[in-house]
Amino acid sequence: MQVSRTDRLCLPFAAFPALLPVLPAVTLSVVIVNYNVCYFLEQALLSVRRAVEKLGRPVEVFVVDNNSVDGSVQMVRSRFPEVILLENKDNPGFSRANNQALRQARGQYVLLLNPDTVVEEDTFRLCCEFMDEHPQAGGLGVKMLDGQGTFLPESKRGLPTPWVAFYKIFGLAKLFPKSRRFGRYHLGYLSPEQTHEIEVLSGAFMLMRKTALDQVGLLDEDYFMYGEDIDLSYRLTQGGWKNYYFAGTRIIHYKGESTKRTSVNYVFVFYRAMVIFARKHFAPGRAGAFSFLINLAIWLRAGAAVAQRLVVQAAPVLLDAGLLYGGMYFLKTYWEQNHRYVREPYPEPYMAVVVPVYVAVWLLSAFFSGAYDQPTRVSRIVRGIFVGTVLISAFSNFLDAWRFSKALIVLGGAWAVAALSLRRAAANFLRYRTFSLTAEYQKNVAIVGSAEEAQRVRYLLEHAAVPARVIGYIEPGTTAGKAATPADDLLGEVRQLDDIIRIYDLNELIFCGRDLSASQIIGLMVELHRQPPVAYKILPQGSEYIIGSSGKDSPGDYYALDISLNLFRPAQVRTKRLLDIAVSLVLLLAAPVVVWAQRRKGGFLRNCLRVLAGSRTWVGLRHATAPRRLARAVLSAADAAQPTSAPLTEATRRRLELLYAKDYEPGTDVRLLLRCFRGLGREE
Repeated sequence: MQVSRTDRLCLPFAAFPALLPVLPAVTLSVVIVNYNVCYFLEQALLSVRRAVEKLGRPVEVFVVDNNSVDGSVQMVRSRFPEVILLENKDNPGFSRANNQALRQARGQYVLLLNPDTVVEEDTFRLCCEFMDEHPQAGGLGVKMLDGQGTFLPESKRGLPTPWVAFYKIFGLAKLFPKSRRFGRYHLGYLSPEQTHEIEVLSGAFMLMRKTALDQVGLLDEDYFMYGEDIDLSYRLTQGGWKNYYFAGTRIIHYKGESTKRTSVNYVFVFYRAMVIFARKHFAPGRAGAFSFLINLAIWLRAGAAVAQRLVVQAAPVLLDAGLLYGGMYFLKTYWEQNHRYVREPYPEPYMAVVVPVYVAVWLLSAFFSGAYDQPTRVSRIVRGIFVGTVLISAFSNFLDAWRFSKALIVLGGAWAVAALSLRRAAANFLRYRTFSLTAEYQKNVAIVGSAEEAQRVRYLLEHAAVPARVIGYIEPGTTAGKAATPADDLLGEVRQLDDIIRIYDLNELIFCGRDLSASQIIGLMVELHRQPPVAYKILPQGSEYIIGSSGKDSPGDYYALDISLNLFRPAQVRTKRLLDIAVSLVLLLAAPVVVWAQRRKGGFLRNCLRVLAGSRTWVGLRHATAPRRLARAVLSAADAAQPTSAPLTEATRRRLELLYAKDYEPGTDVRLLLRCFRGLGREE
């Protein structure tokens, strides 16, 4: 009887006793759930491979892919053939995806590991040795650092009882992090440099004894994301096992890639997970009060998140509006007092209604002219304000009751150009110490690695169009005896890194994973922790992604070797949005007629409203990954292709979308809409 390796993993051993010798005992099963983070997954698997080699015991590694469209599956197959790959055709969530692999896992220990992590070479060995020495240990977490080398407090957590959750939600835990009463959520009163018994492990690195997991059960699939680690940790302690925070090893956890921590969605998902936990594990009476408090906090936090985002995004516009309004008030006052043709003050509606309309027209015109794009161009400001001034002058001719001095309109336009330019120059000076608007800010970057890898980093930065000035490279080891004449761009050795950063005023360091171990990189991040901060990024061995993160609340980012995509240029983004709105309005007006030509009539009407609201775009990327968050697309460039025989492969669809993004122009969307007109009701 022929049984595949996968089948053997799924079937009970007792059913096939003859196969038992074929399946050696496994010490550790590593489970990684991935969703559209190919660049992070690659780095995580490289670090796992090194840690497995250092462990020296049998290990199996699972990657469960939740229907990624960024090439993750192809990358795992080509670069990591030793990995057991489970492919889902949808996104069932974190808990269900982990459980798929846990049901097949054969290890004495199982590790749930996030894809946006990097483990040290000794991590698996040290953790397994700790578990061997502590047979009562059911779960283990480790010291986690963000992409800047800063300790992440969620490395060790307490149980979110109603009071603990109350202190966290209403900010007392943040205000008094080391208090034994208020700081129990992150156990801030316990030293991160010492190993402690704790209550809750982090799902980013959650090592468990398989016998303990078999006893208490798998992850609760009622949780889609967040909360499942708290639930399972609690069940382990209820089952008589102990959970530990182990300070003997470190990992990098970039955080925030799957769900942005500052987003409204994060607030709702995270705190609703607390509600599920309370209803499941606390007495019904207490759970009711707890749920009320958390739901109240959810809306307060969500409102604060929305307000913060609006303030951050609107601040430049509001500042410009204030400058324009203040300038117009000064011009109006001066004109009243000094111009001989003005015999009486302007009426109150002039400053209350007319000037705000002027300001709105100027700013809208400047926006669509690209005045808010980076890098700033004075020509865009001038063009936008000129168009706005012409529009104001033209329309004021048709409104006799609201017609005021043309001179004030012209002077206001001149002031608008000056105000917008000076405000940007001042901002540039505060940030970059230069008043120049035309020069794009360049980071001072140094590469820590060999000369060969340094050349590869330069190539990647150049082809990714990263605004960076590469000062030189730093040898990872000693340069003694290597060359009589060092290279011109050799800055020194790693032991001199602190001085090199200060002398050359570096903004960013790029570590080469081929030349430095994960332990060395993490050690340097911690050792070089300084103010002002230096950004750290890593080029994994053999990768084309340079990966890093600016902090625990910032998503990881990366520089990729890729072509320039016209679709994502700011001017095209604005034009595409205007086209989406115009098409939706036309289709809604013509809906009584055109709806009958649609295959899915209800979906057509819903899509018109979704595109108007901004949650959909008529044409976009559905199969290729995007370098920024986009509205979901109704149609793809691949939909217009009509193969004569077999359906298009996923790779072909991605290639067609990439060509669409590279050469995008608004007329392309119009042509695709006409060719796929009957499919405008698509909703999947």
